[in-house]
Amino acid sequence: MIGHNGGPQAGTRRQLHCSQRARAALLPALPLEVLRLRVRRAQDLGLDYRTYASVRAATGHDVVAFLFSSNALRLTGARIAPDRALHLRGIDAGRIGLAQGLSPEALALNPELTAAHPAPPPFAPWALARGTIRAALPGIPGDRVLLIGETALEREWVAAGNLAGWLEPQRYFPG
Repeated sequence: MIGHNGGPQAGTRRQLHCSQRARAALLPALPLEVLRLRVRRAQDLGLDYRTYASVRAATGHDVVAFLFSSNALRLTGARIAPDRALHLRGIDAGRIGLAQGLSPEALALNPELTAAHPAPPPFAPWALARGTIRAALPGIPGDRVLLIGETALEREWVAAGNLAGWLEPQRYFPG
């Protein structure tokens, strides 16, 4: 075949072996102390290590803040659900609430949050959604922020705000 170098054919055991070795050579071997620090940082953020490591690998940055949709916080009135509030108290990062269906001022009364802002309106144009998300993150690069959200509409905010990623509340909050 034109352009083929005569090496192993696609799907052979040798090709699999070579590709696995090449992939392993690309990944750096982290010193044990660095690995321990990263495991501790993942715990400080309330994340499992696999999620934290994948965000670090994808963005090249640490997570410095979280955006929480009011749906993900399971609000009762304007209060965060007690189990979720307890989890948020120990988080060593910015905790920003995005208010849907209530005022940001009411959401900001929760001491577990460091700030509260309005969420993008449902079906908002892309530019409006991007501007709303960026306004909630003054001075914070989007690729250092994870969004904890519950609906498909909220998941689109990740692309609009150029955020590091999206997690379902079931993966972030214990129980």
